[in-house]
Amino acid sequence: MSLPTVTAAEIFLRYEEIRPRLPSSQFPVSSRHVANLGDLMGEIDVFLLDAFGVLNVGERAIPGAVERLASLRQAGKKIFVVTNSAAFTAEKALAKYHSLGFELTQDQVISSRDAALSALDDFPAVKSWGVAAMRGSGLETIPAETRLLEEDQAVYDAVHGFLFLSAAEWTPKRQELLLCSLRQNPRPLLVGNPDLVAPREYGLSREPGFFAHEIADQIAINPVFYGKPFAAVFARALGIHGIHGIPTHRIAMVGDTLHTDILGGAAAGLRTVLVTDHGLLKDENVPDLIRQSGIVPDFIAKTT
Repeated sequence: MSLPTVTAAEIFLRYEEIRPRLPSSQFPVSSRHVANLGDLMGEIDVFLLDAFGVLNVGERAIPGAVERLASLRQAGKKIFVVTNSAAFTAEKALAKYHSLGFELTQDQVISSRDAALSALDDFPAVKSWGVAAMRGSGLETIPAETRLLEEDQAVYDAVHGFLFLSAAEWTPKRQELLLCSLRQNPRPLLVGNPDLVAPREYGLSREPGFFAHEIADQIAINPVFYGKPFAAVFARALGIHGIHGIPTHRIAMVGDTLHTDILGGAAAGLRTVLVTDHGLLKDENVPDLIRQSGIVPDFIAKTT
């Protein structure tokens, strides 16, 4: 059974519904409009870039994004990708960025997947993890005993905790199996990708955060999230050699989503840039959504 399509307007309302589970922050009174990131070279030294909606939409690079990153690099700016995409290892993510034309190195990719995997030791009672992921997504690299979650209820019931990395092959049946197993025996649920959706060529794909929040609505468990807007992934970014010590007002989180990139960046004490023309909020009334949510970016740019 396929899931019905969702719109950006519906996802905005859903983010507002789950707002009590998201970090809180303070925001500027208003935003300054700029054409692109090049206009910020004089006041930003470090650019933390979301991927979907800032660098690419699905499997296509955003027009001009490759050239923009090259110009920032030539100007001596530090560039990092901070991505909630947890489906694949950082090595595979880097290979994708290279295929799109972006000149990045391994240490420039900061993923929520890595943030989640580094937290597994915080759950010593969990001897085996049921993992929501795709076949071939690198489960053998996870430093723990894992079992892929598919259609067998016995697997869900046998593991000691759950790790949600990808929803690419997730189905309503698998969601029900996970929900039933957690209802009968509550266990940790770690979510490597807190996004509700991601922009693709064909529309919006549901991501792990969408399903994790559905579960949290229905049963008394609190999923633990390891990507934007939550603190763990920003702590990894700000702890990188070369960033540590730079004043936070000279660091900007750049993204296409108010409730993940902008809220998360502001909660981490960073300046924020909302890119409007390629991602989740493309064709939406952005000023109205900012007013409704109260999530105000420092800067608004049409494109990267």
